[in-house]
Amino acid sequence: MRLPRVQSFELNDHPRVPAVLRDTIVETLSRTLRWGKVIDGLAHPFARFLGEANTSEVLDLGSGAGGPASILAEHLAARGSHVRFLLSDLFPRVEVWRRLKKEQPHHLDFVPDPVDATNIPAHLSDGRARAILNVLHHLPPELAGSVVRSAVRARAPLFIAEGFERNPLGFLPFAATGIPALLLSPVLAHDRHLERALLAWASPVAVLASAWDGFVSTMRVYDEEELRDMTRGEEASDDYTWSYGVYSFPFGGRGYYFMGTCRPRRVMARARQGLG
Repeated sequence: MRLPRVQSFELNDHPRVPAVLRDTIVETLSRTLRWGKVIDGLAHPFARFLGEANTSEVLDLGSGAGGPASILAEHLAARGSHVRFLLSDLFPRVEVWRRLKKEQPHHLDFVPDPVDATNIPAHLSDGRARAILNVLHHLPPELAGSVVRSAVRARAPLFIAEGFERNPLGFLPFAATGIPALLLSPVLAHDRHLERALLAWASPVAVLASAWDGFVSTMRVYDEEELRDMTRGEEASDDYTWSYGVYSFPFGGRGYYFMGTCRPRRVMARARQGLG
């Protein structure tokens, strides 16, 4: 049975939630993705996507703490596939990204200024594919559709992925590594150690907030039909080839990817001349 999408709120992107709690949730998720090997299964389809897109340059939208992009870059490098991610966000996390760039100077860079994913400047877009990794579910339908259609208008290759499909139990596989990642956050964080300890050790706040966000995320995620609907309505949409697939990760986890590449204009022009 197809579950309806629920547009509820997540604490990690609510403006009234203290910054230290938001940062703790986001950074814990990045560690969970790495420790739980949640992103590893995307390496093969993402490498295929880059091959079809004929590029190794990727503009990562809504990068957050940069976890998914940095993990994918590592796995692709280990496979002999070079990729360079340009991290971007409407709310840049420059200090976090600077540390990631120092760790992976050949594979990661970042835009220090805010980037609106519905209106990408040409100097950031040209020659780059776009990736939306574990982010699209945060956006309401109108905004999510605008982000996708912006890529289509620019004829940019687009790769979307989430660590779960729409299933209220879909976040449970994250718990095995997510709980240790959360409890260790006061030790592993680069700042505000005492505040993080109060949230994670002296109270249930961080655990409850993370559990709430995990559950809500699974109900906000877009399914294949909704994703395909977002790609329609632009002049270039008929030139795209779209595909949807699923991947697995430890403890019964199941995520999805949705990717599209656009045929070059000259190829389409020849095809249309032939039809004429």
